[in-house]
Formats: sequence, structure tokens, C-alpha cells
Amino acid sequence: MPTYEYECKKCKRTFDVFQSITAKHLQKCPTCKGSVRRLIGRGAGIIFKGSGFYQTDYRSENYKKQAAEEKKSVEPAAGAEAKKSAVKKDKPATQGKHAK
Repeated sequence: MPTYEYECKKCKRTFDVFQSITAKHLQKCPTCKGSVRRLIGRGAGIIFKGSGFYQTDYRSENYKKQAAEEKKSVEPAAGAEAKKSAVKKDKPATQGKHAK
């Protein structure tokens, strides 16, 4: 349910009311019983609660440890692959059966 902001025309007091979208607008100020007008609100930012909205949301320490270990085990293997490919010699291009 949204929060609506009202201003009293008589005492100039502003206040917020938490009410349903389908509820009728307030007519009287709770303080002086003067007439009120509903103000146009700025709105609120969206807050996503729970997990799964971002890949890095509030990761547990256990997850961080496992990710660090996995990264360490992958880095040396990638380094070895690079060395092997640098040592390989290029094979000569093969010719097709119609080439002379």
C-alpha cells in the first residue's frame, strides 16, 4: 500500500498517511480538523528484498572462499595452456586434391 502526503489548508501542517489505492482521500486534518489537500509525491525508490536480483548480492563468506579457491585452480591451468600453444609449431597448409 502506498503512502500519501497531505497538507492542511488551515494550519499548513503536512503529514503522511499509509492507505490503500482504492481508499478515499482524507478530507480533514487530524490536528485542527481543517480541510486538506493531497500533495503529489516524489515516489519512492524500488527496493528489491531477497536474493537473486544481482549476481553479487550479499554473498556468504563460504561462497567467497569457494570462488577464490576455484579462481586459483583455474588460473594456473590457463597459464599452462598459453605456454603449450606458444610452443606448438604451425603445420604447413594442406593442399586440396585438385591443387598442383
